[in-house]
Amino acid sequence: MTMSRRPRRIALPLVFVILFCGLGWMTYRALQPSHQAQDGGRPTSRPAVAVYVAPVESGLVRDIRTFSGTLTPRAQFDVAPKISGRVERLFVDVGDPVQRGQLVAQLDDEEFVQQVEQARAELAVARANLEEAGSELDIAEKELVRIESLRGQMVTSQAELDLTRSRYLAQQARLRVAEAQVEQRLAALRAAEVRLSYARVVAVWPDNGDNQPRIVGERFVDEGAMLSANAPMLSVLDITKLRAIFHVTERDYARIRIGQEALVTVDALRDTRFEGYVARVAPIFREASRQARIELELPNPEGVMKPGMFIRARLELARSEDAVLVPSESLVRRDGQLGIFLIQEDTAHLVPVQVGIEENGRSQILSPEDLSGEVVVLGQHLLENGSTVRIVREN
Repeated sequence: MTMSRRPRRIALPLVFVILFCGLGWMTYRALQPSHQAQDGGRPTSRPAVAVYVAPVESGLVRDIRTFSGTLTPRAQFDVAPKISGRVERLFVDVGDPVQRGQLVAQLDDEEFVQQVEQARAELAVARANLEEAGSELDIAEKELVRIESLRGQMVTSQAELDLTRSRYLAQQARLRVAEAQVEQRLAALRAAEVRLSYARVVAVWPDNGDNQPRIVGERFVDEGAMLSANAPMLSVLDITKLRAIFHVTERDYARIRIGQEALVTVDALRDTRFEGYVARVAPIFREASRQARIELELPNPEGVMKPGMFIRARLELARSEDAVLVPSESLVRRDGQLGIFLIQEDTAHLVPVQVGIEENGRSQILSPEDLSGEVVVLGQHLLENGSTVRIVREN
């Protein structure tokens, strides 16, 4: 009785296995690509692939690159005193305009005033000594004339004449010394007056023909502070023109030239665009980053742009007036080669291409140069060279 039930338990799973294999084979055959029927039968074709297409166009394309950088003032320098002293008064503050030669600070000058008075007194003494030496020289000269007359009459001796002449020469030397002392004291007075003028700190920069005022960017000291010579007090900026500084790689460096126009946007002023030009191109690359410095000149007459702001500069590095253009989404890469599927009589042909400039979703085709027709822009991942397609037109 046990032996009669065992075959039924084995036969039932076998039925399911056979049915499952059969169903899998039928599904596999249904999904296989078309093959030519045996015994001379008619070939069966694969279903056409539905694709979207776009025409090959001709027009202008530009290689526009955007670089990030920072704004810096055209000129910047620190105002510093030439002498040490205590800051008695500051006449300007951050943001104030400054004219060339304007007084911006006053140091305590009591010591320097005393030095000037002392130098003037010493000069007066030197001039008095000069007058005395001049008078004594006149007396010595008259005495020499008298002795020479008496010697001519043989009234006096030669020794007395020689002594009188030596006194006269000594007075001449004393007069020259007195004159030199006057010049020395006069120079000392001028030096003291210059030191006194240094207590008045002024903002001075070269006269380049531009009388536009500059602006105080930073203040480093307060009134009452003790300063050493050449210690910075204020930072003065020229922001009538700004420099936009950014760095480029070797790939873009060769295509940037001096005078090239640039369109600059500032994050803080998103609704405004500023026009500038390439003013300087660095002749060296930074070893650490392998990048070169580029400087743009930007007019800023209203002063809306400020140094330190982040900018984006758009430069046109290349252009082609009559380029062969295809949508960038039509490009495919097969076996490491870029190509496009060109439609010819409902058949997609894979054409290898060489791509140039890309702008606004369009790519320039450098080769082949005589490309024309329509290219597949959607569905090309399902295509092979020679695939049959069904073009879907958008409403």
